[in-house]
Parts: sequence; C-alpha cells; structure tokens
Amino acid sequence: MAKNPKRPRDTNQLAKFIVDVATGNAPAEPESNKNPAAVALGKLGGAKGGKARAAALTPAKRQAIAKKAAAKRWGKP
Repeated sequence: MAKNPKRPRDTNQLAKFIVDVATGNAPAEPESNKNPAAVALGKLGGAKGGKARAAALTPAKRQAIAKKAAAKRWGKP
C-alpha cells in the first residue's frame, strides 16, 4: 500500500481528512472495490502460468526461444 493516502479534491472532504489524520481517526486502509475471489483466481493463474507453458513446450522450441532472447539481450543495437 502507499505510504500516504490519496487526498480528496473537495475542500470540505480534505478538511475532514486533515482533522481525522491529526486526531488519529483516519481509516487504516482504504476500502477496496476488488472481488476477493477474482483476486485469488488471478494470483493462482499467475503462479502456475510460466511452469505450465514451459512444460508444454518441446525442447527444440524452448531452445529457439532462449536463443532469440540471448540475441536480443547481447546483440549490438
């Protein structure tokens, strides 16, 4: 999370926010509009994506991908 919470643009809301921070009544964490089930599903797919792709590739195709990446990294501009 960000160190500094996002400040409201409205002057009245900003004044309330400043008072809340000064008195220690500011919310600890901003509310999230994300669906927790969707977040968990996204993390699951991201965690297994590279391994599943590597298992599906043939050794020759993996070698071709590695050669192309090495050429791009070490090649002259």
